[in-house]
Amino acid sequence: MDRLDAMRVLLRVAELGSFTRAADELQLPRATVTHTVQALEQHLGVRLLNRTTRHVGATPDGEEFLQHCRQLLASWHEMEEAFRGGQDGPRGKLRVDLQGSLAQHFLLPRLGEFLSRHPHVQLDIGLGERLVDLVRERVDCVLRSGPSPDSSLVARRVAVLPQLTCASPAYLARHGVPADPAHLDGHQAVNFASGTGRLHPFEFMQDGRLITLALPGRVTVSNAEAYVQCCEAGAGLIQLPRYHVEEALEAGRLVEVLPDHAPPARTVSVMYAQHREASPALRAFIEWVAECLAPLRDGPPERVLIAKGATPKPKSPDARPARGAAVTAPARKRSSTAPSA
Repeated sequence: MDRLDAMRVLLRVAELGSFTRAADELQLPRATVTHTVQALEQHLGVRLLNRTTRHVGATPDGEEFLQHCRQLLASWHEMEEAFRGGQDGPRGKLRVDLQGSLAQHFLLPRLGEFLSRHPHVQLDIGLGERLVDLVRERVDCVLRSGPSPDSSLVARRVAVLPQLTCASPAYLARHGVPADPAHLDGHQAVNFASGTGRLHPFEFMQDGRLITLALPGRVTVSNAEAYVQCCEAGAGLIQLPRYHVEEALEAGRLVEVLPDHAPPARTVSVMYAQHREASPALRAFIEWVAECLAPLRDGPPERVLIAKGATPKPKSPDARPARGAAVTAPARKRSSTAPSA
């Protein structure tokens, strides 16, 4: 096995945390995988992986070596694509994970354009809201709202989504129409749970301050379509991007509530690992996504490096929120992870 193949084997063992799982995925005998890693360690004269009966993890030297491996293999892949592709354009297979309803509204209806434009690129598309480990799962990019909670990723902003609060006419006939966030006592919500099970609070702007409020509710969902359907059925208030309910608002099935206290807009980004930036196929896909979502973008796309973890919120000034609410500092446009676009 040559050095590049050995690096690929080492990467999968480290990413999966198991010699057995790496051997199964690579369709190699476990003994071959073990021998390959040991031979690489002997060649370098350092231990790259710590082995226990339950887990395999990189040593400090191993972490540094793995980073170089990723960069080297990405450069090699880029060179292969360039010379194999000639004048035929990008080629290869991309694994992408897209926010469900955003993809269904804006991307999938135009997928034929991408396939015609790039006939040598194959797509493996996943739809959902779950957290994706791009390196471990070999996913090339994800389309998500808000910052990544678990990786240092490159993010390109492709959309800014205005949000609103709404309810069904039947619900408002029973509970009344609130005049401001302080009048939400006694109201119910259709609550939205993230992939981790956390319920997402409602957000309102009042006097230039952001108010977050947890509303009680008898129904909790984790799917954007179900979120809207439960609202139309009169189960409670919801908050989400306006585009998702535009037709229901025009048809009168839903009514906007508290329009003067609308939640902040949400930023949507394509996120990918730094070492994948050079891939022509990935660049082509990201450009196409940005093109499809251009009507939703406020200003030019931005590319930023997302640090590991979320940005801490500034301390809250004094305010008089509704019962159970938390007030933060004056807000700029920001993003969150739910409910789905």
